[in-house]
Amino acid sequence: MDNETKFMITCMLFTVICSSASSDEWKATVVKSIDALVTSCVVVPCSFSHTGGNLPYSRLRGIWHEKDGTKKNIYHEDPTLIMDSFKERTKMLGRLGQNNCTLEITGVKVHDNGPFCFQVELVRTENNDPTKDMFSFVEDCVELNMLTEPPKPAVIKLQTATQGEPYTVTCSVIHTCPTHVPKLTWNHDSAKVTVHYKDIKQGNWETQSILTFIPEEDDNREITCTAEFNGGLKSSFTFTLHVKRIENYNHIIIPAVVGIGTALLFGIPCILMANKYKNRIAELQNQEGTGRH
Repeated sequence: MDNETKFMITCMLFTVICSSASSDEWKATVVKSIDALVTSCVVVPCSFSHTGGNLPYSRLRGIWHEKDGTKKNIYHEDPTLIMDSFKERTKMLGRLGQNNCTLEITGVKVHDNGPFCFQVELVRTENNDPTKDMFSFVEDCVELNMLTEPPKPAVIKLQTATQGEPYTVTCSVIHTCPTHVPKLTWNHDSAKVTVHYKDIKQGNWETQSILTFIPEEDDNREITCTAEFNGGLKSSFTFTLHVKRIENYNHIIIPAVVGIGTALLFGIPCILMANKYKNRIAELQNQEGTGRH
């Protein structure tokens, strides 16, 4: 093997080793795919790690860019370096000093599908100029699934409500905009409403509203849960409430009680008078018998 071939092999091995070390040194965790509702916002979870120890926030700069070009920035701390279509619509929510690169995109547009990649670089503290120490995570990018129609809320309920007993129905909706959560409302007045928010991971969140009320006898109505998303889009779910009537025996009991009361009121004097009349007849008969003797 000649010297030139040996040199080329050595260079190739060195390149492989350096590449491996570089990828081991910088790693990012970004969701691969996430839904994004047009006109609303989307928050892309992102974290990164490196072997350089705890780096001060002042030395870190985070950039988000389109995968096909590192100069096509959708987020940069210098607004002049952001593409016009994304200006004033992107924000770094995460703190780079805590290895958090979470991104928010507001006013989502149909063309915001990506893929988008995160890039981190070290800067000189004295003049904030970038150094050669940078890493773009082009193998860990996110694509946005554009939703032009808002998701409908899901409702959990009992099939039948019972008159006079508390009835509970739960309405929930999944979204990817935790900084501007959807608002859930009901068309039912005079009811107790409890709201919960839950992180169900991978960039998905759940807003839940629990409605509790006491249905009346003829409370067979339509109940609607409406979800209003950031940006103004709405969706709803409607169902008809069926109330089970409690059997009422007053129509039997009250007349019977009245009848018994009437019988007692008029019957007892009649009985007493009849007994008195019977006793009087007996006395007269006894007197007639005595007179004959």
